[in-house]
Amino acid sequence: MQPEPIRIALIEDDPIMGGSILQRLEIEGCAVKWWKTGGDAIGSAELHDADIIVCDIRLPDMSGEEVFRSAHLRSGPPPFIFITGYGEIDEAVRLMRLGAVDYLTKPFGFEEFLLRVRQNTRVRQQPAGADVAMGPSADMRGAEDMLRRYAATDLPVLITGETGVGKEVAAKLLHRLSTPPGGPFMAVNCAAIPADLLESEIFGHERGAFTGAAKQHIGYAERAGTGTLFLDEIGDMPGQLQAKILRLIEERTFYRVGGEGEVPFRARVIAATHRTLSGLGQDREFREDLFYRLSVLPIHLKPLRDRPDDVIWLMNLFMREAADRQGRDIHGVSALAEEAVLAHDWPGNARELRNRVERAVAVGSGEWLMPQDLFPDKRQAVQSREGFQPLSEIRDAAERRQIERALAQTSGQIKEAAGMLGISRTTLWEKMTRFGIRAERPDS
Repeated sequence: MQPEPIRIALIEDDPIMGGSILQRLEIEGCAVKWWKTGGDAIGSAELHDADIIVCDIRLPDMSGEEVFRSAHLRSGPPPFIFITGYGEIDEAVRLMRLGAVDYLTKPFGFEEFLLRVRQNTRVRQQPAGADVAMGPSADMRGAEDMLRRYAATDLPVLITGETGVGKEVAAKLLHRLSTPPGGPFMAVNCAAIPADLLESEIFGHERGAFTGAAKQHIGYAERAGTGTLFLDEIGDMPGQLQAKILRLIEERTFYRVGGEGEVPFRARVIAATHRTLSGLGQDREFREDLFYRLSVLPIHLKPLRDRPDDVIWLMNLFMREAADRQGRDIHGVSALAEEAVLAHDWPGNARELRNRVERAVAVGSGEWLMPQDLFPDKRQAVQSREGFQPLSEIRDAAERRQIERALAQTSGQIKEAAGMLGISRTTLWEKMTRFGIRAERPDS
C-alpha cells in the first residue's frame, strides 16, 4: 500500500509565488490546498486537517498571525511555517515564540523550503479508535508518542495528573512498549499501604526481621525482575522511605528489611502522583533530590474535562467491555446520552466515567444507554425538589411512549407509524434516534 501524500495548506496571495510553490509541491507528490486569503482558509475544514500549514505573514484581508490564532482555537492545530519579507523577521520570530515551528525569508530556495516542510510535518494521526491505547485526542496522541520515545531507555519516568486520569494505564502502556520486552509489571499503591508496612512490601524482609516475620518475604522490587516497578501515588510515600527509593534508583541495589546482603535491582522505575511535587504549591514533605531523579522523563496527563474528543471514545470502550463482561445486549449510546456526558465536568476523570458506564450497563432497561442510566443522581436530585420533574423530561417520556405504541401497532413500519402520529417519516426517525428506539427502517 502506498503511503498517503503529505497534506499541505498553502495561504499565499501572490499568484506567481503561490503557483510556483503549488507546482513544486505537487511534483514532490504532496496534496496541496491553496488559498489566496486568510478568510477563505479559516472557513475551510481542510486547514485543520492539513499535516502542515505554509502561510504568508502579510495577506490582503488579515495577517498571518490572525490565521495562526484562529487555527489554535481548536485542539491539535497543524504546524505553521511562515513566509516573510526581510522587514517582518522580528514578527516571524515572535510568532515562533507563540508556537510556530519555522519561518522562511523571501526569496528562498525550493530545496531549503522542501527540507523545512519535511522536517516539521506532523505525524499523521490515525482515525479515532484505530490503534489507540489512551484516547484519540491530540493530547493523548502526543502522550502516547512520548511514551513510545521513552520506551527505548530505562530511565525513570514520572507521570503526573489528577486522580483517575489514567496514570496507571499510561504506565502499563510504557511497560508493554519498553525494550527489552517482557518481565512483570509490579504496581505498588503508596497511599493504600500503611507506612510501617510499605518498606517491607517494596524491599521484602528476612525471617525474624520484626515481630510476625515468620519467614522471608520477597518484595515488589525483587519480584519486578527485569520488568517494571510502578510506584503509584509516590507523593504519599513517607520521607524516610523516599531516601531508600533514591538509593534504589541511583545504586541499582537494595537491602531487604533485616538483611545484610545487597540485592541487585534490574527493573525500570515508573512513578505517578496527583500531587504537585515541585515549583509553586510544592509538597514540602517530598525530597527534592528524589523528585529530580524521578522526573528525568516526565509526562503530564490532562484531565478528561479538557479532552472532549476522548470522552465519547472512552465511553464506548467501557460500554463494550462492560456489556461483554455482564452478558448484556447493549447496542450503543443514545445521542442524548452523548450530549449529557460531554456537558458533564468529570471531576473523577476516566475512573468516574468507567464507573458510571458499568452501572448504566448493569441497571439500564433498554438496548441503548440513556442519560438517566448514566446520571441517575441528577434525575433524583431534580425529582427531590418537592416531587417535581422537569417538563422536558415529562414531554420526552410521553413522546417516547406514543412512538413505541405506534411502532408496536404497525409492526415496526415507520411510514405507517408516522401517519398515525401525524408527523413525517424523517421526523419520526430523528425522534427514534434521539430516544434510542430501535426499529427496521423501510426502504420506501
